[in-house]
Amino acid sequence: MTRPHPSATATAGLAAGQWDVRLWALLCVLAGNMLIDALEVSVAVVALPSIRTDLGLPLTAVQWTMTGFAAGFGGLMLFGARVVSLLGRRRVYLAALLAFAAASLLSALAQEPWLLVATRLVKGFCAALTAPTGLAIISTAFPEGPPRSRALSVYTLFGAVGFTTGLLLSGWLTPYSWRLTFAFPAPVVLLLFALGLRLIPDSDHAGPGGTGPTPAHLKPPRRYDVTGALTFTGALLALVQGVTALPAHGWTDLRSGGALLAAAALLTLFVAVERTTPAPLVRFGALRGGPMLRSALGAACLNGSYLGLLFVLVHQLQTVAGWSPPRCALALAPAAVPLAVTALRSGRLVARFGAPRLIAAGAALPFAGYLLLLRESWPLDYPGLLLPTLLLVGAGFVLSFAALNTQATARLPAAERGAGSGLYQTAVQIGAVLTPALAAALVTAATPAHATAAQAVAACRPALVLVAAIGALGLLVGLGGLTRTAVPRRPPAPPTHSTTGHDHGPDDEDLDLRRP
Repeated sequence: MTRPHPSATATAGLAAGQWDVRLWALLCVLAGNMLIDALEVSVAVVALPSIRTDLGLPLTAVQWTMTGFAAGFGGLMLFGARVVSLLGRRRVYLAALLAFAAASLLSALAQEPWLLVATRLVKGFCAALTAPTGLAIISTAFPEGPPRSRALSVYTLFGAVGFTTGLLLSGWLTPYSWRLTFAFPAPVVLLLFALGLRLIPDSDHAGPGGTGPTPAHLKPPRRYDVTGALTFTGALLALVQGVTALPAHGWTDLRSGGALLAAAALLTLFVAVERTTPAPLVRFGALRGGPMLRSALGAACLNGSYLGLLFVLVHQLQTVAGWSPPRCALALAPAAVPLAVTALRSGRLVARFGAPRLIAAGAALPFAGYLLLLRESWPLDYPGLLLPTLLLVGAGFVLSFAALNTQATARLPAAERGAGSGLYQTAVQIGAVLTPALAAALVTAATPAHATAAQAVAACRPALVLVAAIGALGLLVGLGGLTRTAVPRRPPAPPTHSTTGHDHGPDDEDLDLRRP
């Protein structure tokens, strides 16, 4: 027995502008989980010093609570989309919700660092399964036109506010226990699972646009490419391990130099596998297009530099200056709130000014803030240095994040947009994996034993230089786009199913506004 498709019973009401109760409930489930996925990116940030103190971890080890989630999300995103396309949206979505809830509870109970990191990886993989699948379910459950546009707007808004919500919740819960920051999603996700059992339709009964079964010629080949997924994710993890082990063990130790060599070998093997397998996760031809490559690199720089900045600032504000978690969370909010407030207007900005201009301006503002922060010294100057930097970063996201999403797939054929979107989102997460790890290594290497507050702040300068350098790279990429031909506006077209499990249509060009 199959689950009824919501749009099959509500089309008449939707055409009249009325929302069926079942569709409202389905959208609440999907948007609610999108909010959970988005806040998981930031929920660990403010809790890092408390986790470090409780578990007795060095700075290079506690960063795994940030990078572990991003590694699971980005490293397995393309593989997760393949799993969804082969096993079906409903089955995988519901299983991912259960796994996410279980991993949340294990995270909260973890007494060993390895278990905490492992659960963060699992939660990242679950997010890689549910985030794009929720969008695909909307594209089939809601008829094309105003109903689908309205649903996408709600979904977008929940994703955009998730990062801010995670910061504030982390600041509020951490004084009670950092474990609550990882435990609180579990009951919420279990509630979403219970509702999803009744509401999420069988994907086999809704092809593109909710018009019927997926045509056979659009179904992906039945290959998972596990080898490609394992080698790519393994390369990311080995790279982070090698980088963060360098301050303590040097280049010749297996834990550092050996891990870096393993990362290079695994990445080489990944490329070889993807070039030879009949159904690769990555079609490297999609990266040859200028707009796609520039967007992926620009977004990785934007997201990576921001998360690297947050890592350094949390260390300075709490560990060095002694600020409380709530005060720290509120201090960091000015960079996160602007995107949440303006998310639904981002498409209008792109339509009016064009993606290349917004991307260049959106890269210039954070870079200016990073340069300003290089003047930092003890005591910390929040009104004069930190706050202006955070506001400039927030403005940069408002201008460029939706534009980067739009530009990434604008020139790709309809059949390639799903794969291109997956590659783009993977690049965003790679930035979130590498920059905090590098920042942790630089701060650790520059901090003397028994450092004073002034010395501890000064030791953060190499990491801030790294953040500024990544911001500069993003600016160069953005300026390079200004010299190219403007990205053409695509005419409206029906959504197309792709092997990534992400259905793309004219309404979801700037949907992925969460900050992984």
